[in-house]
Amino acid sequence: MTTDQRETGRTDSAWYVYGIVPADVETAADVRGVDGRRVQVVRHGDVAALVSEIDPGTRLGRPDDLLAHQRLLDDAAVDAPVLPLRFGAVMTTAQAVAEDLLAPNRQGFAEALANLEGRVEYVLKGRFDERTVLGEVVRENAEAARLRERIHGRPETETHRDRVRLGELIHREIEARRRAVTERLVRELSPCCVASAVRDPTHHLDAVHVALLVEDARRPELEEAAATAVRAWADRVELRLLGPLAPWDFVVTPG
Repeated sequence: MTTDQRETGRTDSAWYVYGIVPADVETAADVRGVDGRRVQVVRHGDVAALVSEIDPGTRLGRPDDLLAHQRLLDDAAVDAPVLPLRFGAVMTTAQAVAEDLLAPNRQGFAEALANLEGRVEYVLKGRFDERTVLGEVVRENAEAARLRERIHGRPETETHRDRVRLGELIHREIEARRRAVTERLVRELSPCCVASAVRDPTHHLDAVHVALLVEDARRPELEEAAATAVRAWADRVELRLLGPLAPWDFVVTPG
């Protein structure tokens, strides 16, 4: 640890931990994290933790705090491998970060960082055009078409059961289309990737939500393949490629 990290007897501060990085990582003086606090580095051997000193009474959980946590790690991942920790990880002192987090896990952290060297995560996210996908369901599912015709122009109180059944059919059909779109896009993009991980949908119209682990050298290839997919699916799905990001979906670290 550096000299300023040896103030371990203080009780008026705590240390927020963002993630694990190689020990040779440095942070600029103007880098800020949760609660606008300066980000520092606590080292132990060949691994280190990105941390901020915060007030013990700081209430974490605001959207801005979560964004600051994610933004810091995503930015760091562009220059060095990063093992993200869960949002809200706080330890009592800098010495505790070094002795209780880094020391007992040093070998595992070092191996995980080595595996992520030169790799970053991207997320491909897409949402069905609602009018288009509902039109497909009605055209391709005879029962859905009949139910839609029966409820058209009639009061909700008289058609409640039919509306519930139609909703169930639409949900099931969209799920089937989501699986098909996800499988196809993962297959098309997999030649550019080391690994992929399908995420749970965050919206009922989600068409794809998948994380992709990519070698730095193949980032342009992935971005071009994703741009081709965006154009190919433009009439049915609004696709976005997010990244580069920290490898949130490809590491597991202690809380």
